[in-house]
Amino acid sequence: MARQAPQEASSEQKIDYLGFQAAVGVTKHDGGSKATNELIELCQIGKDKHVLEIGCGTGRTACLLTKKHDCTVVAIDISEKMLDWSKERAREERVESKIAFRVADATNLPFEDNTFDAVICESVLAFVRNKQKAIDECVRVTKTGGYVGLNESTWIVPPPAELVEHFSSTAEWQAEILTPDGWKQLMENAGLREIVVRSYKLSFLGLFFDRIRLIGLKRILRAWYLIITNPTYRSAIKEMQTPKNIYDYWGYGIYVGRK
Repeated sequence: MARQAPQEASSEQKIDYLGFQAAVGVTKHDGGSKATNELIELCQIGKDKHVLEIGCGTGRTACLLTKKHDCTVVAIDISEKMLDWSKERAREERVESKIAFRVADATNLPFEDNTFDAVICESVLAFVRNKQKAIDECVRVTKTGGYVGLNESTWIVPPPAELVEHFSSTAEWQAEILTPDGWKQLMENAGLREIVVRSYKLSFLGLFFDRIRLIGLKRILRAWYLIITNPTYRSAIKEMQTPKNIYDYWGYGIYVGRK
């Protein structure tokens, strides 16, 4: 049966960053494939591991885990639209039978304690208000000796107040970005040990090419078609422009701890 595209927003609706990504079928995480591979390595994900991915987006990492690392994967997202895109990718890559997709909230995971060998999350928790609860939940569902791994937007250099305000207060973003120490503290509070922290600065060109490699040309062209033909999406793109000086402060961090 052919997949139905997610319902488009009308020209009178406002749309936030996460809603925009779900509508046009793209997602990103800072650091691209390099960051994902580093996260997988640090979490010691390999053959026959049972992995939970929180905020699976369009399904790229879930498919990678099954195809390259021979894992069983449960991939969750709070957005049904995103899960539709994820399922489409899994069908295209012929791994739909190896991935269980379901709608779930990071702060209230519908799984038993000590279920997964590893729990990973990429560019999600910056948008979650109760970050500590989300990380506590990650730890709860991880087996003793297993790993929790995050790839999250990070202030590499302390930013000016107006830059913090831009992301936290504007309706389109509603994101709270932390410093490396801030992310590490949340993991320590959750009882994780042997915590690894690696932070990286970003540049505009590096981010641009990471997104092309991560998303793929076909999906980028599809997204741009939807943007061009829908005035709400065009307006959202303008509203989500980031300040020019952001790359003086902004980057991403890899944070991995063991239960």
